[in-house]
Amino acid sequence: MKTSFRSLVVLALVIGVAASAGEVRFKPVTPDASPEAVALLDFLQEISGRYTLTGQHNPPVGRDRNSLFAGAYTGKMPAVWTSDFGFAGPGDSDSTENRPAIVQEAIRQHRLGSIISLCWHAVPPTADEPVTFQPVPGADPAKLHSVQGKLTDEQFRDILTPGTALYNHWAAQVDVIAGFLKQLQDAHVPVIWRPYHEMNGDWFWWGGRIDGPYTTQALYRQLFDRFVYHHHLKNLIWLWSTDRVHNPAMEHAKYFPGMQYVDVLGLDVYGGDFAQSYYDSLVQLSQGKPLALAEVGTPPHPEVMAKQPLWTYYAIWTSMVRNTTPAGYADIMSGGRMLGRSDPVYAEITASYRRACGLPVLTPVAPPSLAELAPAIPAGPAGAGFSGSWVLDEAASKFGPMGAAFSPARLVVNRVGTALDVKSYFVREYKDDDTMEVRYALDGSETKSQFMRSERVTVAKSGDDPNTITMETVTTLARGTPPRKLNSHETWTLTDGGTHLVIHNVSDSFMNAGQTTDQTFVFDRH
Repeated sequence: MKTSFRSLVVLALVIGVAASAGEVRFKPVTPDASPEAVALLDFLQEISGRYTLTGQHNPPVGRDRNSLFAGAYTGKMPAVWTSDFGFAGPGDSDSTENRPAIVQEAIRQHRLGSIISLCWHAVPPTADEPVTFQPVPGADPAKLHSVQGKLTDEQFRDILTPGTALYNHWAAQVDVIAGFLKQLQDAHVPVIWRPYHEMNGDWFWWGGRIDGPYTTQALYRQLFDRFVYHHHLKNLIWLWSTDRVHNPAMEHAKYFPGMQYVDVLGLDVYGGDFAQSYYDSLVQLSQGKPLALAEVGTPPHPEVMAKQPLWTYYAIWTSMVRNTTPAGYADIMSGGRMLGRSDPVYAEITASYRRACGLPVLTPVAPPSLAELAPAIPAGPAGAGFSGSWVLDEAASKFGPMGAAFSPARLVVNRVGTALDVKSYFVREYKDDDTMEVRYALDGSETKSQFMRSERVTVAKSGDDPNTITMETVTTLARGTPPRKLNSHETWTLTDGGTHLVIHNVSDSFMNAGQTTDQTFVFDRH
């Protein structure tokens, strides 16, 4: 019965509903979808090729703090609010304990005018929550207890075989998430649902399987059936989300579950890799359904959008707003195509959608300023030379492909004899600044420290010039087997009579092995 019914659904989807302009319109793949879900998909189709919505991901612990930061930094309040149901233990930014708060925040954001999208770094059925993100060194490979990693073929088969222990455990896990989505349905909140994202990669336990009957596609379909036919969820717009294609095994068509399971086709992009071939493959698969940049490190610039006009929205991942400079955002936001909640045009074009949701037409609200969000800058020690408080001048600095995201926003420096005490403040966007305190010996001996859970060893020297310090650092990345080492060379120079601190950094590329990144950070004395 289901197969026959789905065939009829597919036929209806392909035929579509003729809009006034004559283009094909699709109804949600969920039979008898809620009025709010129908209106949301219709809205995405209406803006396709005309506008692109700005979006921001907020981690489970973050509520809307990263969205507020994005609004302050870019000048537009993001129109799309995304979050994740999490997988980790208490105290972690991805903690499962935050799920009730995520539901309440999604309801609040919906009423404020945001489009809601949710994903889930699903826990493998071989483990109970909570789990780690990456496999713990030395753990039993047959008992995967992390989001990343690979299941055995037998385990994956069992997950897709009703009646097995792993299938039952999988069903129990997804039923928990269905319960939270049901709360949103009861609150009349439609959700762009992004399950098993980046499935054409092999880094998550659910991904990379294309051979035989037990595939990643089959897992996606099984989840669809569980949510739609078992739990009767009707408020979901199904977003099939892929990664870029780096080899033939990652080709999008090999993972596409079928038109009857997908409302929106999505792509995750990092490093500004908006290759035309990725876009073209999704356009071909979509047959006219909406496209979205579900997860990005940097938004697409106008020259990309000129060739790829069908992206309906982008969502910057957590704490990556500063990957793009303010000048870059000025370019991206020029021309009136990119819309946020603070734009009057957004209020106009969402009016019909909000009426379907029983909500009033929006009144645009200006984003906060960075000054409202930034903590007070601490006073540094008095004195000349390197000692003092320093604030990063982003406009005067030259950043690499990751922008200002991994550079300190503020420094408090105190030179004591042959030592340099440095307290660095790193903006994390969704939470209070991270700080790192290190005392560097300036006599050429080694100084050990940590950066983002990775071990660092630095050799710093102060020569005859009192205005110059050099640092050679080796960072051993915590991720990867075997561990990867990154080398960097820094020169700290006082300029303009000591009013500016210029740090020139040449380092091995974090993104691309074998390449180097050349950056210059300019700090103003505060």
